[in-house]
Amino acid sequence: MGFIAFLVLGLIAGAIAKLILPGKQGGGWLVTLLLGVVGALLGGWLGSVLFGVGLQEFWNLGTWLLAIGGSIVVLLIWGLITRNRREA
Repeated sequence: MGFIAFLVLGLIAGAIAKLILPGKQGGGWLVTLLLGVVGALLGGWLGSVLFGVGLQEFWNLGTWLLAIGGSIVVLLIWGLITRNRREA
């Protein structure tokens, strides 16, 4: 998968993760892109370690599920970090 395709995958995966986990996480579209790309990397890494499957092709369902799952995990962590920052 090319670099641009990976960025698009990360942006869409981050947006889907925000739709699945609505809340008051800080950040706009740039943060969504970064969280999505980090989440896609995390999802691909965890998929390859746990299941022996990584991010293969852009239109592969497994690639999307790994990227969205990783983005959800990263979004949860981001929500914990920004929530603690607002309370202090």
